[in-house]
Amino acid sequence: MPEARGSGPVPDRPRGGLRHTEHVMGTVFSFDVRGPVTAAVERALAAAVARLHHLDRVFSPYRPDSAVSRLARGALRPGDCPAEVRKVLGLCEAARRATDGWFDPAAGGAFDPSGLVKGWAVEGAARRLRAAGARHVCVNGGGDLQFYGGAAPGVPWRVGVAHPLRPGTLYAVVSGHDLAVATSGTAERGAHILDPRTGAPARGPASLTVVGPRLTVADVYATAAFARGADAARWLASLPGHEALAVTGDGGCWQTPGFSAYGVAVAAAP
Repeated sequence: MPEARGSGPVPDRPRGGLRHTEHVMGTVFSFDVRGPVTAAVERALAAAVARLHHLDRVFSPYRPDSAVSRLARGALRPGDCPAEVRKVLGLCEAARRATDGWFDPAAGGAFDPSGLVKGWAVEGAARRLRAAGARHVCVNGGGDLQFYGGAAPGVPWRVGVAHPLRPGTLYAVVSGHDLAVATSGTAERGAHILDPRTGAPARGPASLTVVGPRLTVADVYATAAFARGADAARWLASLPGHEALAVTGDGGCWQTPGFSAYGVAVAAAP
């Protein structure tokens, strides 16, 4: 599939659709638009890719000149930040309150909004394509996905959830229209989610997947639930409009009462 790095996408059109893959934000973003594609949708895809690279420059904690890095070391005041940083600061504070402090972008000491920014960026890219007229859209940012419409008219999108203890196999399949799927765990990045109460790595399940309407929120809930550990199932079950599935370290699983409306487990415990 053709790629363009930092210069806008070179689209591939399978059966009238549009697909593109972009390496940015330290991961891979993929775009899948089904059905007729107009010039407006092509322009929206190019703009979405350019926006991702812009957000990477602004929010990367690994770039010393990014606004987030400057903010973390005190070289930039919150009120002097670019508009998108002020927006994310507000979203992070709202997320912290909504999760009783279990989502905390400063849990490691320095402010790092990465746990919110990627989902927000994916959701924004998908919304841009839909606003341009694309009816059936999937944007995948490193395994966190925002869907609009379906895989085809009347056909739901289907996404496989990787088994955290069996590399290369699936644990579950989630399907639906107009939904977001976010997964937190240790399989890909190790113990990167911190317990905000202690600052130490959280002792959550091997994998935790949250399904809801918006990826920004689903991603926050997945991170916060993972940090909560043993209390995650009870808390997630209390959240309206969201369902979850978790794989525990011993290969067992639990799910919220309504998860079966979106997905089914396809693999037994190891």
